[in-house]
Amino acid sequence: MRTETVDVVVVGGGVMGLATAWELTRRGRRPVVVERFARGHRHGASHGATRNFNNAYAEEHYLDLLQRARAGWESLGQVDGEPLLRLHGLVTHGHLDVAEIRVGLDGRGIPSEILAPAEAARRWPGMRFDGDVLWSSDAGVVRAAAALHALERRIVAGGGEVRWSTPVAHIGEDRDGVVLDLGGDSRLRADALVVTAGAWTGRLLGRFGLPRLAVTEETPAHFQPRGPASWPSFNHYADPASTPATVYGMPTPGEGVKVGFHRVGDEVDPDARPHLPTHQRALAEYVREWMPGLDPTSAVPISCTYTSTDDGAFVLDRRGRIVVGAGFSGHGFKFAPGIGGVLADLVLDPDARAAPPFRLPELLAEPGATT
Repeated sequence: MRTETVDVVVVGGGVMGLATAWELTRRGRRPVVVERFARGHRHGASHGATRNFNNAYAEEHYLDLLQRARAGWESLGQVDGEPLLRLHGLVTHGHLDVAEIRVGLDGRGIPSEILAPAEAARRWPGMRFDGDVLWSSDAGVVRAAAALHALERRIVAGGGEVRWSTPVAHIGEDRDGVVLDLGGDSRLRADALVVTAGAWTGRLLGRFGLPRLAVTEETPAHFQPRGPASWPSFNHYADPASTPATVYGMPTPGEGVKVGFHRVGDEVDPDARPHLPTHQRALAEYVREWMPGLDPTSAVPISCTYTSTDDGAFVLDRRGRIVVGAGFSGHGFKFAPGIGGVLADLVLDPDARAAPPFRLPELLAEPGATT
């Protein structure tokens, strides 16, 4: 058996693993990222052109992470002459307390204002509103695909490495470190390991004591605008009596306006995902009622996965030499540089802890066998 010894291994080359490895290189480490699929694959949750940069959170732990992420996106600079964040703004409305969210944003110096529905409809005639609307100009979208390429370039420039098409068959620990079986006669040994494997996390860390991680296939769609108009990103906490779930969306240049129901998909095996669009009739009906500026018959569905905890909270913690980032529940991408910073803290500082809502239960936090 050929064993290669490296500094730190990161399992999973999606946005969370790449952001963690980038943060480690910024602190002088030389991580090796191993990803089971090829570069640019569409099997996980990080592909596609855009992700909502949604700042409409009231919880302090998410606002902390948001601000850390915002600084990280800025540090990555421009890609192809354009920032990774397109700050065209965000509207949030529906069955929630927008005033409470505004208080949290104001406390962080994040610009926001509350608009009457008539004023919001005047600004964005392609949308309909029936209550007060929270508007924040410091939000919009992350250029997702561009972000992955930028992170990989930074990792390599910092002395790290990304190995695509490199699946991990088994993870174990001994007194000298963490050992990864890569199949055949190849192993990696490292002092520390980060697992950010998305839908495959539970399989790799089967006895790690993780909370339940439900893998679902979600199928938002791009709709074509009926004419030229300004489109913000948006959250609509719609009436649950008439709409399956909260609605989110954003403009994607060249593809239309993305509209989706949050976390409504069927549970799936990530290795046997059916790639079948669901809830498309309800989505078109929602667009017909609430988004008069879009053609409801023009939907082009997209397939992606969520890996969700039951309460939607992330898992950011460590046991012994193994650090895990999991359960991003369909709202994690925007936080990636902040999450990478937290996971790097956990690797490098034995006293570091994530915010309490992100921790594994203390009862389960003793080191132990992982598979």
